[in-house]
Amino acid sequence: MVENTREIILDTLLALEREETFSHKLMKAVLDKYNYLDGRDKAFIKRVTEGTIERQLELDYYLNYYSTVTVRKMKPLIRCLLRMSAYQLLYMDSVPDSAVCNEACKLAAKRKFHNLKGFVNGVLRNIAKNKNNLPLPDEGNVAEYLSVRYSMPEWLVECFLEEYGKEITATLLEGMLQIHPVSIRFRENLDESERVKLLSDIRATGAEIRQGTYLTNVYTIENVEGVDNLPGFAEGRFTVQDVSSVLAVLAADIKEGDFVMDICAAPGGKSILAAEKASKVLARDVSDSKVDLIKENVERMQLANIEVEVFDATVADERYTEAADVVIMDVPCSGLGVMGKKRDIKYHVTPESLKSITTLQKQIVGHSWQYVKPGGILLYSTCTINPAENEEMVRWIVENFPFEAESLDGVLPQELLAQRREVEQKRKVHSGQTAVESEERLQEAYIQLLPGYMEADGFFFARLRRK
Repeated sequence: MVENTREIILDTLLALEREETFSHKLMKAVLDKYNYLDGRDKAFIKRVTEGTIERQLELDYYLNYYSTVTVRKMKPLIRCLLRMSAYQLLYMDSVPDSAVCNEACKLAAKRKFHNLKGFVNGVLRNIAKNKNNLPLPDEGNVAEYLSVRYSMPEWLVECFLEEYGKEITATLLEGMLQIHPVSIRFRENLDESERVKLLSDIRATGAEIRQGTYLTNVYTIENVEGVDNLPGFAEGRFTVQDVSSVLAVLAADIKEGDFVMDICAAPGGKSILAAEKASKVLARDVSDSKVDLIKENVERMQLANIEVEVFDATVADERYTEAADVVIMDVPCSGLGVMGKKRDIKYHVTPESLKSITTLQKQIVGHSWQYVKPGGILLYSTCTINPAENEEMVRWIVENFPFEAESLDGVLPQELLAQRREVEQKRKVHSGQTAVESEERLQEAYIQLLPGYMEADGFFFARLRRK
């Protein structure tokens, strides 16, 4: 390991404290900057940085317990140094405890905190000595216990408990902390021999690739530095896309001959899959940067039947009234379903932001629903697990616009639908309510994917047909 690897991690964590930016964007910039490093060093930087961010609430709880100074009152550099070191002590058995403590003290001294070396060493030695018997809040206080145990803001835990109950919430939070490998989808027209050859070529690079649970053309990949370096990527034989996104497009049941509009399309995964099935796709998003990203992916996948343009989905475009067989509305959302990949979303989201995002979603729906031709499909989706953005929004759509719920049976894998029924049954037990017939019909039209129960991101989509 190069001498400055831990210093790179420390500076990355300090940058996140100073700047209003998301960790996944900064992490990419850091790895690009230090691309010359050995692969093991880059993997170490990524693991410790992301792990420290993801486990921050839990780490702070232990640091407060063993420190005479609260985390909030520590110097920013010491706070970040203790967090990243505590993460290594608790979650990286391959790094000796003595090395973690010694390197932290050396780094504190190097950054002009000689007088705090003893403090840093004392806190970390205490955590190391007690790491098999660390304190947790009393389990009687369910929200606080789960908040620390799974490093999730307590107010969010309370929201999940109210909606899902203790059992589902604990499983969900555990699922979010699991490793989330990169997910790729092979293009639709690859035949079996091409797929077998591509899999062999990818495995020859040392990457570990495994077929997903629900679909034969979706795989997860681990032990790879950059997907864009893998065989077949530049030639457009596969694209990066989570299985949840693929399933949402399958739910629309797109046919050859269909005209599809994807109105919030960046980075273009759903548009690309739709174009592999339909005759024509119009992919739109609100800015040049988002549209450039879509174009880059479309060109790599060599698809000539996608038109890409900048357009604000909160503005109605009368040229396309009742024009589309399928309209995909993957609307902006709180992102609570992808906290396992974008680890600091949970620290940025607020109760106020959850309320404001539904206003934007209603604006988009209100101006874009009319693109669906009578008898056509509206596919509404988000990457969140917040009912106000999901189930309640679907209910609002069918109550205010000419759409009716259409069952997902027959268009999604049976295993996935069985998992949905299991979760919904547990939610009914928690709520103590029995749904009326009209509500049951509505429930058949949507699915809430939950990490821990489904092998996918936290994702929601609903299939609605225009009357």
